[in-house]
Amino acid sequence: MSAPTASPGPAELYRGMRLIRVFEETALCLVKSGEIVGGIHPYIGQEAVAVGVCAALRADDQLTSTHRGHGHVLAKGADPGRMLAELAGRENGLNRGRGGSMHAADLSLGVLGANGIVGAGAPIAAGAAWAAVRQGLDRVVATFFGDGALNQGVLLESLNLAALWRLPVLFVCENNGYATTLPVEAGVAGSVLGRAAAFGIPAEAVDGMDVEAVRTATERAVARARSGAGPSFLECRTYRFEGHHTMERRVRVNYRTAEEVESWRRRDPLERCDPGAGQRAAIDREIDQLMAEAVEFALSGAHPDPAGALDHLYADGLRPRAGVLT
Repeated sequence: MSAPTASPGPAELYRGMRLIRVFEETALCLVKSGEIVGGIHPYIGQEAVAVGVCAALRADDQLTSTHRGHGHVLAKGADPGRMLAELAGRENGLNRGRGGSMHAADLSLGVLGANGIVGAGAPIAAGAAWAAVRQGLDRVVATFFGDGALNQGVLLESLNLAALWRLPVLFVCENNGYATTLPVEAGVAGSVLGRAAAFGIPAEAVDGMDVEAVRTATERAVARARSGAGPSFLECRTYRFEGHHTMERRVRVNYRTAEEVESWRRRDPLERCDPGAGQRAAIDREIDQLMAEAVEFALSGAHPDPAGALDHLYADGLRPRAGVLT
């Protein structure tokens, strides 16, 4: 059994959220400059969910992420320079530039991967939790997904198996109100928590703009999972300040009012977190310096050699026959 980690205080929670915020703002600039090709799904506004959940996890706990996953990966401890290099498709990235924005992973930290397929992290988390139980480990696996995943069969199948087998999985629904542009009330019959209730899984709704509230709710769920009592479900009610994807900066999609966005901005999770007297400015300066170094590191990396495009295709190192792609 691994020793529990000390619960981070307000300054550490604020530092984690500030890192994600500045990382995402930096990534947006690199998308605009062309260093990051293809755009990203910004996590700005939802930082309290990633930081609050990961603050309640141990170093050996694991997680699966989503297409909007930079915050989860950073909150679990990934190096921001290597993460930024991954987004920029460089060899010094977390996955040598092969995962990119939507498929970054760091197995050494328990990050089993972001995933561009909606809801697809849930069965991976269930499998990892089952493996941990089989190995006699008291490890917990958190899986993040959005409200758009609530109608995906693979998520429902994962909820079912986790409940049947009492797996130590924490299902974290980041309900930001929209599946791309579809309002949650127009796409989800019943309720978010009702999905978990159908399988007898304890579920709780939490203010996803309050990092302390998320951390506290996660601690309860993690303790339950670690005791062998099975899975839990958190609905973190949050909001993304930016568009679904950076493409929205070029193609104006009219599905949210300026008043709605502004009302949520007034609940900015960073502003609601008090890191302590004199701490905020100092942490901001620290993160700004860290991200300046991260940009320098990321952009110093080489672009992958196209000749190695088929490397790592198979776990055993097998390569396709010569000429198969010509």
